[in-house]
Amino acid sequence: MPPTESGSGTSPVRQPPPAVRPPAHAGPAGPLLDGLAGWPPAETADGPFALVPVDPVADLARIAAWMNDPAVAAYWELAGPAEVTAAHLHPQLTGDGRSVPCLGVLAGVPMSYWEVYRADLDPLARHYPARPHDTGLHLLLGADHRGRGLGTALLRAAADLVLTHRPRCTRVVAEPDVRNAPSVAAFLAAGFRHDGEIELPDKRAALMIRDRDLLDPL
Repeated sequence: MPPTESGSGTSPVRQPPPAVRPPAHAGPAGPLLDGLAGWPPAETADGPFALVPVDPVADLARIAAWMNDPAVAAYWELAGPAEVTAAHLHPQLTGDGRSVPCLGVLAGVPMSYWEVYRADLDPLARHYPARPHDTGLHLLLGADHRGRGLGTALLRAAADLVLTHRPRCTRVVAEPDVRNAPSVAAFLAAGFRHDGEIELPDKRAALMIRDRDLLDPL
């Protein structure tokens, strides 16, 4: 699956794989996203998949390298020195927690970048009939993990994590560029439905919705 483009923080707890380090700055991943920093990983056919809030020091070089991949830059438009990526991350890491940048860690390997955000509190909500607690996803896959069918599996896993750990959320939404047909196809294969097209300031987007009634057991 080509990278998906960007838009405008009981039962026994399963421990993350050893390479998943607890972020020291996980404060923003708090009540607005139901403690995302503490979510356990989801099981997939390729191993445990965890959403780990970004460490702005340890993770910056990795994310900046991904942003400079031409296949990613075509949609995210964040190519350039690491300062460009840092400026993109900063308002999320210092904000109120309505958007949390994360590494996607599969079987202990950081291999994707995600933004989990409150779509109902985002400018996106002005462009579709948002419901309270709608949760959005942006993602990109590192080049070494594209073309293997992982995009669909991880979209499904991430949506399951959101719906499992955010009980008030009834829908997960996404807005890939309509030109990115492989991305739209991956969302569809992951259980999202196409709910029309919306005109955003920087693109025409396919509104993709994953409903709670499709929740897979974790």
